[in-house]
Amino acid sequence: MILPSASPITEILSVAVALAYTVPAAAAARMSAPAARAWLMLGWLLHALVLGWGLLGDTPRFGFAPALSMTAWLVLTMYGVESHLFPQLPVRWALAALGGIAVLLPLAFPGAHLHAASPWLPLHLALGIASYGLFAAAVLHAWLMTRAERQIRLAADARTGVPLLTLERLTFRFVTVGFILLSATLLAGWFFAETLYGPTGTGPGWQWDHKTVFSILSWLTFAVLLLGRARFGWRGRKAVRFLYAGSGLLLLAYVGSRFVLEVILGRTP
Repeated sequence: MILPSASPITEILSVAVALAYTVPAAAAARMSAPAARAWLMLGWLLHALVLGWGLLGDTPRFGFAPALSMTAWLVLTMYGVESHLFPQLPVRWALAALGGIAVLLPLAFPGAHLHAASPWLPLHLALGIASYGLFAAAVLHAWLMTRAERQIRLAADARTGVPLLTLERLTFRFVTVGFILLSATLLAGWFFAETLYGPTGTGPGWQWDHKTVFSILSWLTFAVLLLGRARFGWRGRKAVRFLYAGSGLLLLAYVGSRFVLEVILGRTP
């Protein structure tokens, strides 16, 4: 998400989004499934307005909080599509709470001014954030898969509304597409670093900073996971652990480094 400085319209829309998300999160036990979906849809639409309004700002900004807000919106988008295919899919209240928190974070931490050395920089950032969203959706499905498997072993009702094998297929579809987008993001950073970010004085290739190192480590982890699944049939706990590890490294790559700079060190480069 690219945000201007916190304007009154941004603040009003963000608060409205948080309120729309809060209703299904707070009343999950008492609300019917259609009502919960309606409130989530309202929050999702208003959230999209916040993102769209940010694109119109004269001084666009980018940072860890806007990135998390966009990631949450993408996860909610994928959940909305899946909920039509699997109406009993759970975790509505958790996703609503996540969306409500994520949309308010940029008000406190709007990030740094985005000085685009190239008109392709927004596309490069969009690819990276899209990969974040897909891996976040994969983590969500992996958690549902693990919970369902545990409840089956205990002879309890899994209550996911989705067969276990279907959850597994969905998880790895998200991982595969996310891996493709992450690969495209890293390749663009390698071949077009100076075009995207301006002269760095280090020549072509990556800048070997915190973000790059953790991004490559996450890429390698996901590559091992997909290779292990294709060649050795990895599934269950081993596959989920690799997914969690790769997602954690990816989170540290951009969001983690910017969080340290913006919140802990109080710098907005």
